[in-house]
Amino acid sequence: MIDYFKGTLSYKTLNTAVVEVAGIGYSISITADTFNKLPTDGNQVKLYIIESTGMYGGVISYYGFLTREERDMFVLIKDEVPSTGAKKAMEYLDKISKSFADFQAAVMKRDVSMLSGIFGFTKKTAEKLVAALKDKIANVTVKDSAKWSNIDAGSSSSEAVAALVALGYKETDAREVVNKVANENKDFSVEQIITEALKKL
Repeated sequence: MIDYFKGTLSYKTLNTAVVEVAGIGYSISITADTFNKLPTDGNQVKLYIIESTGMYGGVISYYGFLTREERDMFVLIKDEVPSTGAKKAMEYLDKISKSFADFQAAVMKRDVSMLSGIFGFTKKTAEKLVAALKDKIANVTVKDSAKWSNIDAGSSSSEAVAALVALGYKETDAREVVNKVANENKDFSVEQIITEALKKL
C-alpha cells in the first residue's frame, strides 16, 4: 500500500495534481482547498495517499491529502457515512477544510446549525454526518485551532454566525461581530443579533 508520494508537481487543476515520482507522473485527486495550498508547478510536494480500485478490478485511483489528519478524516467519512463514496467524501472534506477543529466539535456537540451555516451542508446531510460520526470523530487527531470555540453549540450566537455565513459573509468577520454584539447585548434574540451585526459588517 502506498502511504505518500513525494516528488515534483508537474501541474495541477482544481481537482487534480500530477506528481512526478521517479519518472512516472501520477494523477491524484485533490480538493479545491488542497489546490489552493499547493505550490506552483515544478516545486517539490508531498501528498498522503489513499488508493481506490474500481469495481470488478478496474483502474486504481489515487486521492491525495496534505496531512495525515486530512486523510484520516476522509477515510472516516468514506467508511462511516452511509452512501458516501470517495468522490462524495472529497466534496465533504473540501467543506470541512474551513476548520477541522470546528467540524469535529460541531459533530460531537450535534450542532446541525453550525454544520449547515458555517460549512454549507444541507440540514439533511448535516444530520446524517452527526448520526454517523458523533461517536467516532473524537478518535481523529485534529491539529488546527477552533475558530468558534467561544460560541456554544445551539446558542443564539452560533445560529447568528451560521446565518451570516449563509448570507455570504466571511466566517471570521461574522464571528468577531457576533461576539461583540452578543457580549454587549446578552438578552438579544438570534434575529436581534443578526440585525445589529449586519449594521457593523
